[in-house]
Amino acid sequence: MDLFEYVRNHTLEKESPLASRLRPRTLEEVVGQEHIIGKDKLLYRAIKADKLTSIIFYGPPGTGKTTLAKVIAHTTSAVFTQINATSSGKKDMEAVILKAKETLGAYGKRTILFIDEIHRFNKGQQDYLLPFVEDGTIILIGATTENPYFEVNSALLSRSIIFELKPLAKEDIKVLLTRAVTDSERGLGSYHAQIEEDALEFLADICNGDARSALNAVELGVLTTAKSEDGIAHITLEVASECIQKRIVRYDKTGDNHYDTISAFIKSMRGSDPDATVYYLARMLYAGEDVSFIARRIMICAAEDVSNADPNALVVATSASQAVERLGMPEGRIVLAQAAIYVACAPKSNSSIAAIDAAFQAVSSEKNVTIPPHLQDAHYKGASELGHGSGYKYAHAYPNHYVKQQYLPDSLTDRQFYFPSENGYEQQIIKHFEFLKSSDE
Repeated sequence: MDLFEYVRNHTLEKESPLASRLRPRTLEEVVGQEHIIGKDKLLYRAIKADKLTSIIFYGPPGTGKTTLAKVIAHTTSAVFTQINATSSGKKDMEAVILKAKETLGAYGKRTILFIDEIHRFNKGQQDYLLPFVEDGTIILIGATTENPYFEVNSALLSRSIIFELKPLAKEDIKVLLTRAVTDSERGLGSYHAQIEEDALEFLADICNGDARSALNAVELGVLTTAKSEDGIAHITLEVASECIQKRIVRYDKTGDNHYDTISAFIKSMRGSDPDATVYYLARMLYAGEDVSFIARRIMICAAEDVSNADPNALVVATSASQAVERLGMPEGRIVLAQAAIYVACAPKSNSSIAAIDAAFQAVSSEKNVTIPPHLQDAHYKGASELGHGSGYKYAHAYPNHYVKQQYLPDSLTDRQFYFPSENGYEQQIIKHFEFLKSSDE
């Protein structure tokens, strides 16, 4: 490296975004992801022992996929090379493979190839890597935000270990933000900033587990906030909300907070009040609530509080969840409003949750219950000799596609778990069962 290259790299390091400068260099500096890099976990032991095999990191943005790759780069004795699938092609991979072969032959060192956004490579590009992963020319580390079981060739998957990274917990984000503000070497400590507790809480909550988003926001806040008379740049809740472009719903003890708002939203849908429903929906969206979280709550309400009184409610809620994911905001607000209003206006029944809870209770209290022999699987060899399936009546062979027979175990023959309400479509369910009962008599 010549003097000019050294100065250029040193300048880039100083001027790079905070999230990049604060990337951990050792496993001990990594925050979160204990389920894969805890001290007793496989990945931790493999990195420490420098005995990595090909792996794929899968998870949402800002959860540490590139960070873990960089930690490996700092700890391995192998040659570490990185390419990005969005800007690289087969020629770039050919150059890496050629260099890897030369390094292995001349120095006996293997090469770790980190491919960021590996899902961007097409099938042919992924196939090109196979023989070199197979013969050990390279150790592949792939990073992807997409499900690798759909986006990465099965042949590569079979030669790799998949590690799923989860969105960081709020407490993990708070640790990173505090480190960012106080670290004078790689962080913002030299700016003499102080982040207030409610601002810290807000950023950690609103970034939805994305560390990069939170760090970008606090960096913007520190760099653009003037120092007060005490010589400190105070990062307040208002500053934090401006930096991440999310509006504030204050968290206080009066009930004006995240949990109370979603509770009011659900209870309004359950209580068949579309006006209150859409008001609380707007309130959450105005505050920057995660739209996928809202969509999940609508689906739950459709199943729990509408149930089979209107089976279409769950269809609408599920379709809305998929649509808002594709549309994003601000158009997604229309989809969420349609689904929430539909669920609010639908006839109500809690029969499904009551049924499954009662069935769970029966399962937990009734141990060693035997399935009736005529319902047991009779398709495998020797089943008929054991009496499995003997006496089973095929419903479609009888009038109205129904025949009375025992389905519950002997100890539960008189139990009823599902009690349809008299609302909406469940009226038809009641009439149908009355019809079946009369036809049986």
